[in-house]
Amino acid sequence: MQDIENYIIFANKKQNDMWTELSDPAILQKMGRRIRDYRMRMEMTQSELAEKSGVSMGTIVRVEQGNPISTLLFISILRTIGLLENLDVLLPELSISPLQMRKIQGKKVQRIRHKKED
Repeated sequence: MQDIENYIIFANKKQNDMWTELSDPAILQKMGRRIRDYRMRMEMTQSELAEKSGVSMGTIVRVEQGNPISTLLFISILRTIGLLENLDVLLPELSISPLQMRKIQGKKVQRIRHKKED
């Protein structure tokens, strides 16, 4: 069982490293193939995806061929094929670092002292 888990971890890491090794045009082609695969799995034609996304059929053809399209059109297509929520993975919200948190909170009280009454 441990061997299988190690292989899965290795395969995922290798797949993630692979993106950094690709040129920008190669990344666009890979993304286009994936969009085509999702469309086909949904049993949609290019024309149907275009209509539901509010884009031209030429846009669908271009993106599936790995050609660049505008971000707005890409978001429309992602929404239609149910992948819009994956933008959180692509651009995660930044969390506050411990140093920033300390600056925000200011100096924390370490002790409380009461004045002595005479």
